[in-house]
Amino acid sequence: MGRRTKGRSIGSDLAGDIQTMLGSPPDLVCRSLIPDGDRIVQCIYLDSLVDKRTIDEFIVSSVQQNTFAEGPAASGNQYIQELPFTAPYETLRQQVLQAVITGKCVLIDAVRERLWLIDTYNAPGRQVDEPRTEPTIRGPYEGFTENIRINIGLIRKRIANPSLRFEQMTIGSQSGSTVMMVYMENLAPETLVREVRSRLAAIRTDSVLESSYVEEYIEDRILTPFPTLLNTERPDKTAAHLLEGKVAVMVNGTPFVLIAPLTFHELFNSAEDYYQRADIATFIRWIRLISFFAAVFAPSLFVAATTFHQELIPTELLISLSAQREGVPLPAFLEVLLMEIVFEIIREAGLRMPRAVGQALSIVGAIVLGQAAVEAGLISAAVVIVVAVTGITNFVVPVYSFGMSQRLLRFTFILLAGFMGLFGVLCGALFLLAHLVSLKSFGVPYLTPLAPANKDDWRDVLIRAPRPSMKPNLLPASIRRLKRK
Repeated sequence: MGRRTKGRSIGSDLAGDIQTMLGSPPDLVCRSLIPDGDRIVQCIYLDSLVDKRTIDEFIVSSVQQNTFAEGPAASGNQYIQELPFTAPYETLRQQVLQAVITGKCVLIDAVRERLWLIDTYNAPGRQVDEPRTEPTIRGPYEGFTENIRINIGLIRKRIANPSLRFEQMTIGSQSGSTVMMVYMENLAPETLVREVRSRLAAIRTDSVLESSYVEEYIEDRILTPFPTLLNTERPDKTAAHLLEGKVAVMVNGTPFVLIAPLTFHELFNSAEDYYQRADIATFIRWIRLISFFAAVFAPSLFVAATTFHQELIPTELLISLSAQREGVPLPAFLEVLLMEIVFEIIREAGLRMPRAVGQALSIVGAIVLGQAAVEAGLISAAVVIVVAVTGITNFVVPVYSFGMSQRLLRFTFILLAGFMGLFGVLCGALFLLAHLVSLKSFGVPYLTPLAPANKDDWRDVLIRAPRPSMKPNLLPASIRRLKRK
């Protein structure tokens, strides 16, 4: 009788302590189930995080029919964990508290002195939808969601291979966020897997609310405008990189997945390139490359030519530009800089406003302000054309974070051109090339396979070779090099 009294005391104390430690929230449910006349089973969960249908139809029904212990708990179900009732009370309380706030249902059988943690997590969230930042014309329309379990299913749906590995860890002393490392055991280099795992384990922070929190901790270099980790919300793109021997990092609560390592040429690649014919995909890649140079260098070259090197401009064009600039009070450098800043303000305003009016604001605002500025004689028409072309080409690259890098580089080169002309642009370009060569992503040189050169990988850099001409089961040179370490 003493043991039963002690068991009843522990069961009621645990239920009361959990309610007190959580501040008696409205979504906390503490149910007392009576399977027979001499037993009371406490059922504790947060109804905002669990699947209530599973609890009512499976757990509560099994307990009331007195068949729960003989069912899945006895067969070693991975979703049910039994805690020893003889453990110290403080240990039990912390384990139960952690289980409740992570979406588990806790059963406390005081008489039989048994305690179960049952995984019933089913937090509210968005269902599988089309990717918002990576739209596609041809290819799957499924995108990752904020639910990490759904995201795991989207990857398994595309890679039905027993070598697919998921390693779960919890990061954030306050948020307790679930982070998942994903890789192919038979393809990913062991050195790469160990490096990603060690960097994730070394993170010390209070909270992780988005994958960008993790990205800043594990990337090779912080002070660089270029992303060294790829982020995507497309499962097909993630699966393709996993099959190349790379490692993905998923964070619960965000649809954006991180992929490592990343090389510079991959910033110009889109998953849709592999759903189109090879010649079309190659043409589009060259369009993206030309757009990159236009977005970064076009305003600075215009400033340098019109300010310091008028002899480089054809005579007829120079006369036309001079006529346009007649009466304009600002030098070309300030014209371009001012218009670029105004364009960035309009673009940022369009992104932050409601979607129904955001696009209209961006288009109408740019047209009205540009036309009004030209008519008022504040800027020349040529500057409006250059800024408009620059803004359009900035959106051609398929990776949004790389577009942000182009914007920073554009302003840097405008400043160099305004003070030193083409000499400043050339110095900036050389420094930019040296910086790109110095970058690495998890031990992989950023300009691979161009520097260091590897001819086998050139079939998928500036061109996209037809599939029959590609070597089957050939991993990228950077991954093969890591495997040999």
